[in-house]
Amino acid sequence: MGIFNLIIPRSLLLGSRCHCERSEAIFILRLLRRGVYPEVSRRASRNDENAICLCNDTPRLAAGFFIKSILKVLNSVLSILFVAISIEAISYASTSHQTDTIVTDKELIILGKWNEKQLDHIIRESLGIPDLDKRIDFLSEQFLNVDYKESTLIGNINTPEVFVINLEGVDCFTYIDYVEAMRLSNSFPEFKDKLKTIRYQSGDVDFLKRNHFFTDWEYFNSQYVDDVTEKIGGDKTKTVLKTLNDKNDGTYFIPGISPKKRKIHYIPSDAFDNEMLSKLRSGDYIGIYSNQDGLDVSHVGIVIKEGDTFYFRHASSSEGNRKVVDEDFMNYISDKPGILILRPK
Repeated sequence: MGIFNLIIPRSLLLGSRCHCERSEAIFILRLLRRGVYPEVSRRASRNDENAICLCNDTPRLAAGFFIKSILKVLNSVLSILFVAISIEAISYASTSHQTDTIVTDKELIILGKWNEKQLDHIIRESLGIPDLDKRIDFLSEQFLNVDYKESTLIGNINTPEVFVINLEGVDCFTYIDYVEAMRLSNSFPEFKDKLKTIRYQSGDVDFLKRNHFFTDWEYFNSQYVDDVTEKIGGDKTKTVLKTLNDKNDGTYFIPGISPKKRKIHYIPSDAFDNEMLSKLRSGDYIGIYSNQDGLDVSHVGIVIKEGDTFYFRHASSSEGNRKVVDEDFMNYISDKPGILILRPK
């Protein structure tokens, strides 16, 4: 009978009704006292003579004992399986929301609420959107409610430049960096390469070659964007010549970066009318013109058109927001000096 002889007396397995040994009777009595068969134990006496009489019930007791033993084993196995499945489910849920972080002396990659597979899926999904304006709308929408965080890039004249992707928090400029790089990519690995091209002249990760100004996009990324400010503003467009980075007091906004003369076109906000508004497209990149010497813009964002309504989607630093939000476009620019418009190709 193998292992069952270790659990059940041989006489029980043989179904003996009248030759139960004294030791086996005591074994049965102990089972009864332990509650294996409570319905029988209630009528069992504590003396061994009466316990021996129980041998008349050995076939039924053997079967019941065997079944209850199997059920206990199954119950234990199921309990272990339940715990294992629960742990695995928790582990999977944690992994599915786990972000990817890479830190080296040359790269800092923090993917925020996403992981690499999720971002790769978003980029590939956007490839199925043929209209460029809708594609940029889709990609930029993924960032809504992401926290505003300034100074996420690493590098200055005294510190080696580090290639940074930080999707945990964005400022207005890194936000459009990420969106533009994504719309030019077919996968997450390509997104990393395109971001270098968008952020740095010739794609060289170097502080001196970083595109620090909005109008740098027109000069160094002209294969990707057009300046359509004059086209939309017509004769209402104003043109100024500025020396970017020069405060005119002997100091620079960005130490270590040489000043550069640049012709800047902008449309004054008080001249921007509904006819000009109708010429905007979803995905147009908007720079908020700055009257300050040495700066081309003070803020940037993206135009989003929904029906007849135009929104300004941007990483807002205002105290009431501090995240990526949509705001009514005309209301937003109404008290600003003017706008520049770069259109993706």
